[in-house]
Amino acid sequence: MAKGTTVRMWRRSFVVLILLSVIGFSLLVFRLIKLQFIDGSELQTMASEQQLADTKISAQRGTIYDRNMKPLAQSATVWTVVLEPAHLKTPEKKELVCNGLHEILGIEKEKLMELASKRTCYVVAKKRIESDIKDKIMAFKNEKKISGGIRLIEDYKRYYPYGKFASSVLGFTGADSQGLAGIESFYEKTLKGEDGRIVTAQNAIGTNMPFDYERLIAAKNGKSLKLTIDETVQRIAEKNLREGIENNKVMNRAVIIVLDVRTGEILAMAVEDGFDPNEPFKLKEEEQKRIDELPEEERAKAKNEALSKQWRNKAVSDVYYPGSVFKMVVAATALEINAVDEKTPFFCSGSIKPGEGIRPIGCHKRGGHGAQTFLEALCHSCNPAFIMTGQRIGVEKFFEYYKLFGFHEKTGIDLPGEASDLFFNADGSMSITDLAVASIGQNFGITPIQMVTAASVIANGGKLVKPHMVKEILDSDLKVCENVGTYEKRRVISEETSRRVIAMLHENATTGSAKNAYVPGYRVAGKTGTSEKIGLSGPGQKDYISSFCGFAPADDPKVAMLVFFDTPKGDFYYGSAVAAPVFAKVMQEVLPYLGVKAEFTEEEKDRLEVTIPDVTGKKVYEARDAIQGLSLVTIVQGNGDSVIEQRPQASECIPKGGTVVLYTDSGNSINRVKVPKLTGMSFYGASKTASLANLNIKISGSGTAKEGAVSVSQDIPEGTEVEVGTVITVSFVHSDQVR
Repeated sequence: MAKGTTVRMWRRSFVVLILLSVIGFSLLVFRLIKLQFIDGSELQTMASEQQLADTKISAQRGTIYDRNMKPLAQSATVWTVVLEPAHLKTPEKKELVCNGLHEILGIEKEKLMELASKRTCYVVAKKRIESDIKDKIMAFKNEKKISGGIRLIEDYKRYYPYGKFASSVLGFTGADSQGLAGIESFYEKTLKGEDGRIVTAQNAIGTNMPFDYERLIAAKNGKSLKLTIDETVQRIAEKNLREGIENNKVMNRAVIIVLDVRTGEILAMAVEDGFDPNEPFKLKEEEQKRIDELPEEERAKAKNEALSKQWRNKAVSDVYYPGSVFKMVVAATALEINAVDEKTPFFCSGSIKPGEGIRPIGCHKRGGHGAQTFLEALCHSCNPAFIMTGQRIGVEKFFEYYKLFGFHEKTGIDLPGEASDLFFNADGSMSITDLAVASIGQNFGITPIQMVTAASVIANGGKLVKPHMVKEILDSDLKVCENVGTYEKRRVISEETSRRVIAMLHENATTGSAKNAYVPGYRVAGKTGTSEKIGLSGPGQKDYISSFCGFAPADDPKVAMLVFFDTPKGDFYYGSAVAAPVFAKVMQEVLPYLGVKAEFTEEEKDRLEVTIPDVTGKKVYEARDAIQGLSLVTIVQGNGDSVIEQRPQASECIPKGGTVVLYTDSGNSINRVKVPKLTGMSFYGASKTASLANLNIKISGSGTAKEGAVSVSQDIPEGTEVEVGTVITVSFVHSDQVR
């Protein structure tokens, strides 16, 4: 009995043991499966994080060049200072390293000691130190024979060698070298490259294991960009834009865009007032002062708004009423659909009522232009005539060509933040009044880049071409990876219509409202614009946008240009007085630079400027003969036999009849005179006044026209003390200002 019981108990125990073994083994197998297949990747990651130190190697950001391969934005080498606490095993070594870095980097010693005490392979002490600081750290390591504990990792800092130059186009980068605005932002993926890594195995206490366990994953540097921007053309545009802002007391920034009419390449895009991309978060001194005077709770918001405004590219991100420059589009539309021709008669009484019960819309000439042809109406910039032209076109065709010229879509330019137009209704429906004001460029919004692109349609024979900023994408060896060619969207008008409108706009620049854009030796075509806007000056007060849009040379257009001043508060506000002279100044420099040959009329030849030869080192009689042979006046200072210095210097240009001063004694001090007032005069009056002061003038604008031109600005202010013979640029406009 007892024996049977024992056997049964043994058997039961054996069964239980088997069951427990099966259950235990099953649990073990399940656990292994879970660790291997379910939690495996996560555990691998955790193990890697504990066993591997991962140090980032920054990729070098691609360089941005102008079209002639001048670097506009590039990456300079800097270094990140890294502490390696695992190698600072003794208090003495930790003290030594922290004392040295405290003196070199200017970081508080307590903070360095805290970093050096961390249980980690490495910790960043300071980023982006320059070469001189790096050299001091290396000298310190060598002097103190420090083999581990401090590490220098190569990094890159974005650098803009020309400061504010083209800043609204280039943009800038942030603390981690990511593009935050402009080209830097739009082409971020192309420019940034791929960061590399140094992966180092480490033991349980965080110390690096032997070199065999270190792996380098090299960084892939970013690609470079060759822009369509020409550094010389951009500088000419920026220089003249700044002068225009100052002369006309412009309150709300200004824009110049220079565009190749056949390719869509942007040669210059100047937006003032700009910022320095090397210090993008620094405001202008007067703006910062204004913010500092605000209550503390308002300062942060005010600063953000001010920064956003100075970064904003007004050429692509802001809309405006185009005003009368839009009349070139209306004229092209009307001619294309045969609504009018150049000789179609109109009558202007000084105002027009678009329809019954609608308030009359006035002309800038209150007494009216009377009887006139369509060509004369364009040259007069006559509002009633263009309102009647708009009525002949009709709402449906008006909106159709508005879209064909590209105003109802973004241009697609490769810059961030491009704005859309603001038309009356998205479907193109307009009231009688809407059509009337639209025909004179009022009450709808477009961007400056849309307007100059539309002008290029007229200039290039009728094709809408996409504007672009990048010409080529380059690899690290500066070999071309990708060409950005011309993209023609569609034909808008016929070549015949294009030729007819160009001829009308050339006549306008010769005898009409655009004659202040006259450039000696070149046939210019264009249209002025003056549009009203909501006043910034106070309730009930009017503010204006003054603009000029045109192209040259008229017989074979190469470049189109828009000049745009937002809220001028000087003596004038009409586009013909504010924007047209600046257009002339820029074209006067840009066209010869681009190799466009000047062809002068006989009248222009009489007043043609002369390039001064280099006569230093010559005998006085030889120098005098050479100068006077160019129809210039000479003044000799000193009793020497030879010329040791001259004013103006060689290669400067002055009109015939100008004065050249020759200095013959080394002891002779160069005479100085005060600049007289040269504004408010005719060409002859300004020239004579300058001559009496032994100074020279250079003409800009319509000063060579037969009569009616008046000087409105001089680049060196009255009362400034200058050397005898100095050349002063004087701008002329016609006094019969129109919109």
